[in-house]
Amino acid sequence: MTVATPPTQTDEIDRDLAQLHDAATAWGSLDAGGRAALLERVRASVAGEAERWVSAAVRAKGLEGTPLAGEEWLSGPWAVLYALNRYVKTLREIERFGSPHIDPRNVRQRADGKTVVDVFPVDAYDRLLFSGIRAQVWMQPDVTPANLARSVAKAYRQDAPAAGVALVLAAGNIASIAPLDFLYKLIAENCVVIAKMNPVNDYLGPIFEDAFEPLVKAGFLRFAYGGADVGKYLCAHRLVDEIHITGSDRTHDAIVFGEGPEGAARKQRNEPLLAKPIQSELGNVSPTIVVPGPWSAQDFRFQAENVVTQKMHNGGFNCVASQVVVLPETWDGTPRLIEEIRRVLSALADRPAYYPGAGARTEQLTQGRAGVERFGRDGTGFVSRTLVRAEAASENDVAFTTEAFAPALAFVTLPGDVTSYLERAVTFSNEELRGTLGANLIVHPATQRQHPEEIDAAVADLRYGTVGVNVWTGVGYFICETPWGAFPGNSLDDVGSGIGVVHNALLFDRSEKSVVYGPFAPFPRSLFGYGGAMLPKPPWFVTNRVADRVGRALCDFEVRKTPLNAAKIAALALRG
Repeated sequence: MTVATPPTQTDEIDRDLAQLHDAATAWGSLDAGGRAALLERVRASVAGEAERWVSAAVRAKGLEGTPLAGEEWLSGPWAVLYALNRYVKTLREIERFGSPHIDPRNVRQRADGKTVVDVFPVDAYDRLLFSGIRAQVWMQPDVTPANLARSVAKAYRQDAPAAGVALVLAAGNIASIAPLDFLYKLIAENCVVIAKMNPVNDYLGPIFEDAFEPLVKAGFLRFAYGGADVGKYLCAHRLVDEIHITGSDRTHDAIVFGEGPEGAARKQRNEPLLAKPIQSELGNVSPTIVVPGPWSAQDFRFQAENVVTQKMHNGGFNCVASQVVVLPETWDGTPRLIEEIRRVLSALADRPAYYPGAGARTEQLTQGRAGVERFGRDGTGFVSRTLVRAEAASENDVAFTTEAFAPALAFVTLPGDVTSYLERAVTFSNEELRGTLGANLIVHPATQRQHPEEIDAAVADLRYGTVGVNVWTGVGYFICETPWGAFPGNSLDDVGSGIGVVHNALLFDRSEKSVVYGPFAPFPRSLFGYGGAMLPKPPWFVTNRVADRVGRALCDFEVRKTPLNAAKIAALALRG
C-alpha cells in the first residue's frame, strides 16, 4: 500500500516559484553543451533510482512477482533513459553544428507534397534490438525539404524566446509521462519547471526528486503535491508563465474556463480565465483498423495478442489504449480474430484496477448493451476485462464519444472490399471517434503489396498525431524521436486530444504526425514472407513471459551501450 505525499503548502509553492523564476535566466544562458553535460549527470541519477522507482510502481499496481512488472521498467525508467540519451545526442549536435543533424538522405517529399523524415532506426543497436520497427515524422504542409532546417530547434536559434517558468500537471497512469513532459519543456521550450504530481501516483514524487537531483540542485526543477486546489493555485500564480496538462479534456476545460455553468458559458464565448500559453495531451478513443488478408492461424493468434496488448497494457489505463477495433464485415477472418481476442482476454491474469473510476466507466460503456462479455475477476478492487459489440451507424454510442480509460474494448464491422472498406474505416475513425491522438492499422504484407496505394492513402488520411502500422502507437510514445501529441488544429475551446507535442528529440517545430511501422509476424516466422524482421514477441506485449527481465536489461543497456548488454537483451527476448 502506498502512502500519499502531503500537499505542498502555498508558502512552499511561492518560495519554489521564486527560486525557479530567478534560475530561469541561468537556464536560458546555458548552452547546448552545458545542457548535455547536465543531462548526462541526470542519466546516472535516474539509473541509480530505477530499481526503487520500479519497485514502488509495481507495488502500487499490484504486479509483484509477475512479468507485467516489465511494463513499469519499459514505461518508467527505460523510456526516460532512452529519451535522455537521444536529447544528449541532439544537444551535442547543436553544440557542434548549430542544429540537430538530419541526414538529407532521410528527408523526402511525398507525391502529395508532404515532407517526411525517417527518424528511426538511428544506429546498429536500434536495428538489432528493434528489428523491423521504423518511424517517420510527417511535417505540416508549409514545411518542405528546402526549408526544413528553419523549422527545427527554435529554442537554439538567435530569435529564441527568453526562458520562462512552466507548470507541468502530471498524469497519474504511466510513470514516465511527468519526466518526459518536463524534460521537453526544459530542452525544447527553454523553460524551467515546477511539476505537480498527480495524486494517483504521487508516491513517485520523492523518487523523482532524487532521480532528477542534478536539475533540482541547479534550481531548474521543483515538485509540488496535492489535489485540485494546489493545481488551481499553481495555474493562477503570477510566476507561472505557461502550463502543460496531461489528463482529460474535462480537467483542461476546468483549468482554462472554470467549472460549472459559468465555466461552460466562458467556454462557449471562448474567454479563458488564464492569459498564458496552455499545451495539453488529453487522450482519445483509439481505433485499431484491421485490413482483410490471407492470415494464417498463427497470424490470428499473434495479432489477437497485439490487439489485446493495445487495450490491456497498464490495465487499460493509457491515453492511447485501443478502444474500438474496426473489422471487415464480410471477411471470414473477422469471427476468427474475435474468437482469438476472447481467448487472450480469458487467459490473462487478473490485475487490480488501480486507477480510480474504472468500474463506473466500464459500466457506462456497457450499460444497455446485449451480449456483453466479461473475463476475469470483478469487484473489490478489480474490473473484469470486457468485450462489447457496437454498431458503426450509432453515431452517439458512448464507446465512440467517451474515453473508457478502463479494461473495456469494443468492436464494429464495416462493409466493402479492401478499397471501400479502408475508406469507410478511415472516415469512421476520423469523424465518429473522439480525439486525434493515436490510431492503429493492422495489415498483412501480402495485402500491402497488392494494395499499396490504398494502404498509403489510409495512413495519410488518418488525422491522428501517431499512426501505428502493425505496431501499437504506444511505441511512438516510447521512441523519443517521434513527436507525441494530437493531430494539429485543436483550440482552447475545442481542445480534442490536446495542443502541442512532447518527446520529439530532434526538436521539430512543425510536425504533423508520427508514423511507426512494425513487423506483422514475430521472429522466426517473420523470415517466411513477412519481411525478415528479427524482432521476437515484443517486450511490451501483455503476454510476454520475460518482459520484466527484458525491461531491466534495456535500462542497463541505455546506461552502458555495449555489445554484451545488447546480446543479453537479444537472448532474453527470444524467450518471450
